[in-house]
Amino acid sequence: MRESALKDLYIEELRDIYNAEQQLTKALPKMAKAATSSDLGGGFEHHLEQTKGHVQRLEQIFDGLGEKATGKRCKAMEGLIEEGEEMIKEDELEDDARDAGLISAAQRVEHYEIAAYGSARTYANLLGEQKAASLLEKTLQEEKETDQKLTELAEGINLQAAEDTGRESSSHGRKGRSARA
Repeated sequence: MRESALKDLYIEELRDIYNAEQQLTKALPKMAKAATSSDLGGGFEHHLEQTKGHVQRLEQIFDGLGEKATGKRCKAMEGLIEEGEEMIKEDELEDDARDAGLISAAQRVEHYEIAAYGSARTYANLLGEQKAASLLEKTLQEEKETDQKLTELAEGINLQAAEDTGRESSSHGRKGRSARA
């Protein structure tokens, strides 16, 4: 691949990530508000602050490249956020189950970001953009840490949701038994 082709791909990846992060700055407050677990809500609020920093780092990278910090619409993030919004609107779930669903939606977002930042960092390294690669690596590590924190929260919340489901099933008598059959 020609270096100019790789640089074009790198810039497109940065634009995609930039738009994805901007979409997240709008979605995370909704997720924080919808969470019934104070730890989960606080985690979303903390990640919102991190995400604002991610946007600033991307703007630094664009400046270093002499490119305008703009984003092309990230359809993948749009879809992931839409799934999270569906979970927020899910009225029939118990609170713990909805929180478990919010964690699942958030982890899908994190995994997308981990893949995107990992690719962009690799491109930056190959193009000799060491400062950008360092900024992208820092963000990549933060995304991995967020994913790990979500996993830790899920361990407790998922268990609580399962216990809630067990109590609900046993209180429904025959209906609960047939659902397990």
